[in-house]
Amino acid sequence: MEFTPYTLLTDVGWISVLLIVGNVLRNRLLVLQKLLLPAPITAGLLGLLLGQEVLGVITWSPQVGTYTTLLIAVVFASMAYSMELGGSVASGARNMWGYSTAMFMGQWGLFILLGIYFFAPVMGTDPWFGMMLPVGFVGGFGTAAAVGSALEEIGLEGASSLGFTSATVGTLIAIIGGVIMANWGIRTGRASQLAGELPEDLRTGYIVNESERPSIGKATTNPSSIEPLALHVGFIVFTVLIAYTVNTLIKGQWPNVSIPLFAMSFVIGLIGRGLLRGFNRSNYLDRDTVTSISGAATDYMIAFGIASIVPAALAGYWQALIVMFLLGTLFCVVWMLWAAPLFFGRNWLERGIFGWGWATAAVATGIALLKMVDPKLKSGTLNEYGVAYVGFAPFEIGMTILAPIAVIAGITTSFGWVVFAIAVGVVIMAFALRWVPAEKTGHAPEHGASRRLIS
Repeated sequence: MEFTPYTLLTDVGWISVLLIVGNVLRNRLLVLQKLLLPAPITAGLLGLLLGQEVLGVITWSPQVGTYTTLLIAVVFASMAYSMELGGSVASGARNMWGYSTAMFMGQWGLFILLGIYFFAPVMGTDPWFGMMLPVGFVGGFGTAAAVGSALEEIGLEGASSLGFTSATVGTLIAIIGGVIMANWGIRTGRASQLAGELPEDLRTGYIVNESERPSIGKATTNPSSIEPLALHVGFIVFTVLIAYTVNTLIKGQWPNVSIPLFAMSFVIGLIGRGLLRGFNRSNYLDRDTVTSISGAATDYMIAFGIASIVPAALAGYWQALIVMFLLGTLFCVVWMLWAAPLFFGRNWLERGIFGWGWATAAVATGIALLKMVDPKLKSGTLNEYGVAYVGFAPFEIGMTILAPIAVIAGITTSFGWVVFAIAVGVVIMAFALRWVPAEKTGHAPEHGASRRLIS
C-alpha cells in the first residue's frame, strides 16, 4: 500500500473517532468508571479488535505501528521544555525518595536479570524479554513506546507489541488491585483520610461545571503575529526534526551507532531550553501549553500503540508472558505490603496505594487510586512525591534512555546487575541512615505540592 497524506488522515481519523468513543463510554458505562479506564486504552483496544488482525472492520496502514516512535519523541521534546529543574530533596520526602527509587530500580534490575537467567534458558525467550515487565509496568505506555521502538529499530521484532501489552495488562492490574486494596484499607481502618465516593469528574471523565474547568495553557504571543498554539507546536516539532537530522548524520558517519529518536529529542530540547534562557526568553513557551501538547501526544501514542499490537508476535511468548505478569504482580504486592509500612509507618496505606498504582501502571493511575482513600489529598503523599521527584527524575529518565542502549551495546547482563545493585544500595542506605523503620506515628510534612510531567 502506497503511503500518502490521505493514508495518514485515515489512520489519525479512525483513532480520533475511537478516542471520542472511549471518552463517551467512560462517561456512560459504570464498569469503566469503576475501573477508571482511560479513554486512550479503550480506544486502542477497540482499534485492535476492529483492525485487520481481528475483525477487519478498520484497515490500518502498514505504518500505523511507527507513529508511536514520533509521538514519544514529541513527548520527550516537550518534557525538556516543561519539566522542573533544580531544587533539592527535602528531609520530609527522603523516605518517599528511598521507597520510590528502590522500587523503580528494583523492578528494572530484577526482571532484567530474570530475563537473562530464567526466561531465556527455561522458556526460550530472548535475553531482553524480562525488560518488558518494567517497561510496561513501572515505565508505562511512554516507556513502552520509547524502548519498544528503539529495539525494533535494530531488528528486534515484537518489542513494541510486548511493551504495549505489558503496559495494558499493568494498567488493568493496577486498577483492579488498587480498588481491592483501597476497600480493604477503608474497612480495616487503615485509611487516615477516610474516603467516600470519588469526585464525579474523576469517575466519568467529564467536568460538568464550567467554572471548575482548568485552563490548558496561556498565550505567550499575540495571534496577530502567530497563533500561540502554532508557536508551541512548531517549537516541539522543530526540536524533533533537529533530533532526527542529528541522528541521520551520526548514522551516516558511524553506521553501527544507534541513538533512539526520543533520547536525542530530549537532549536537543534541553539545548533549546538553554538557548531560550541564554537569550533571556525562558518564559517564551508556556509550560502548561507544552504539557497539554505532550498529553495529547501521549493519548494518541497509547491508542496507536495498543491498536498496532500484533497478536502473532505474542503467540510465541504467551506462556512466558503469563509467568512474567504473575511475577510482576507478586513483586508489586510484596513491595507495597512490606516496604510501605517500613518506609512510612502508620500512614503507609495512602502512600502504599499511590506506589502500587505507579509500580504497575503510571503516576496518573497512582493519583487516581490515592483519591479513593484520600479524596482531598490531605495525607501529604503527593507533596512528598513532588519534592522527592527532583532526586528521582534522573533515575526514571536515565533508565528509559539507557535500557535500549544497553541492549544495542550487548551489555544487558552487566546493566541489569548495576541497576539491581543500586536498588539494594538504596535500601541499605535507608537502614544505615535510620530512615527505616519509620516511626509508627508516620509523617505527613506540609511541603508545597509539586507537579511533574506524566507520560
